[in-house]
Amino acid sequence: MISKVLCFGELLLRVSPAPQNEKDAEKHPFYLYMGGAEANVATALAGWGVPVKYCTALPANFMSSHIIDYLEYKGIFTSSILMSGDRIGVYYLERGADLKGSVVYDRAGSSFSALKPGMIDWDKVFRDVSWFNFTAISPALGWDVAQVCLEAVKAASAKGIKISCDLNYRSRLWKYGKEPAEVMPALVEYCDFVMGNIWSANTLLGTSIDADIHGKKQKQAYLDHAELTSKEIMAKFPKVKTVANTFRFDSEADHTLYYTTLYHDQKLLHSPEFTCGAVVDRSGSGDCFMAGLIYGFYHHNEPQDILNYATAAAFGKLQEQGDATEQDVLMVKRVTSND
Repeated sequence: MISKVLCFGELLLRVSPAPQNEKDAEKHPFYLYMGGAEANVATALAGWGVPVKYCTALPANFMSSHIIDYLEYKGIFTSSILMSGDRIGVYYLERGADLKGSVVYDRAGSSFSALKPGMIDWDKVFRDVSWFNFTAISPALGWDVAQVCLEAVKAASAKGIKISCDLNYRSRLWKYGKEPAEVMPALVEYCDFVMGNIWSANTLLGTSIDADIHGKKQKQAYLDHAELTSKEIMAKFPKVKTVANTFRFDSEADHTLYYTTLYHDQKLLHSPEFTCGAVVDRSGSGDCFMAGLIYGFYHHNEPQDILNYATAAAFGKLQEQGDATEQDVLMVKRVTSND
C-alpha cells in the first residue's frame, strides 16, 4: 500500500475583485477560487506526484459535489471528507492583498467549524497515511475544533505517523475566549515538524521575540533569531526535530525580498534570497512552502535541497493568481537551478 500524506483543515471559497485591466471585468467583476491552507498544500503535493488525502467537512449539496469533483481532478483522494453541517466557509480578499490585510471572513457556522470530537473516525482516516499535516488556523475556529485537532494528533502519534504543523496566525479568528498560547502548545507537543516565522511562534507558542529586530536592518539578525526560535521550540517540545521559518519583506517601492531557514539535525540552513517587483497574489505562498518541505522529506532528499525547492516554490506562488499553485516540479526545479 502506498503511504499517503493527509491534510486536515477547512476548505474555503475565496471571492476577490477581478483585475481592473481584465477584458470582461465589467461583466464579471469578481473571481471565485477554491482555498484553505490545507487544501492548498494538498493541491501542490498532488501536482508534484505525492499521494495525498484531504480531510475536511462539507455540507451535502451540489456545490460540495462540484468541489469534490475538482479535488479528484487535481489528483487528491477525497474519501476522508465528512459530509455534515450546512454551509461552506467563504472569505473575501482584496486583489493582491494577503490574509493580514484586506480580508473579510464569512465562515461562522460552516460545516468544518461545527465539527466536534468523535465525529471523525481517525483510525479509518489514518489507515494508509505516513504524514499528517494541519495548521493553527483550525484550532483558531473554536474550542470544539481545537479538541478535534487534539484527537487527530494523538491518534496520528500513536500510529507513528509524522506530524507537521504550520503556525499560521490569524488574529481575526481567535474569538472564543482562548489565547493561542493556551491552545497550541498541547497540539505542537505531538508534532515532529513545525513551520512558521519568529513572530507567529512568539504568539502561538510563547517563544521569545526581539521587538527591536527590524531596527537592526541586518539579515544575520533574522537568521540568528530563526535559530534561537527553533532551539526554543525544540526545547519546549522534545518531539519536534525540524523547524522552518519564512521571511518576507515588502517595501513601499513595490519590492519583495523572500528567504527561509530550516533547522534540522542541529544545523541552521538558509535558502538563497529571492526578489521581485510587484507580487501578483500573496495568498497561499506559505502553504506552497509547507508543501515543498513535505515533498522533499517524503522523498528523503537532502535538507538543503529540500529547503531550496520549498523556497523556490513559495516564491513562485507569489506570481500566481489564486490560492493554490499550478507550478509543476520541473518549473520549481528550473528556478532552483537558475538561482
